[in-house]
Amino acid sequence: MEALQVLADPVRLGIVESLAYEPASVGVLAERFPISRPAVSRHLRLLKDAGLVDSVSDGTRRVYRVRPEGVAALREYMDALWREASARYALAAENLAENGAQSRIEDER
Repeated sequence: MEALQVLADPVRLGIVESLAYEPASVGVLAERFPISRPAVSRHLRLLKDAGLVDSVSDGTRRVYRVRPEGVAALREYMDALWREASARYALAAENLAENGAQSRIEDER
């Protein structure tokens, strides 16, 4: 999933966390992070391409915000991954319990 790759960068993750708190312009974000405005713009472009943020015009500037649909898609992906992992864990635990019980029966013979 592209969103996970994009969020692997700590600056981009920080930008998303900041935007989840409140929408912000490039200038405001550049003040919050130790990077230049052009670097913030590049990070925002990658986040926008991944569907995690969008922007709206506010006069001469653009204000960026988290896209709820992008976060929802990421959550759905993680939920599906967790369901699969927990189902496999339950199956492994069940098999271990059955094999353990079988071993005890054979040991008693």
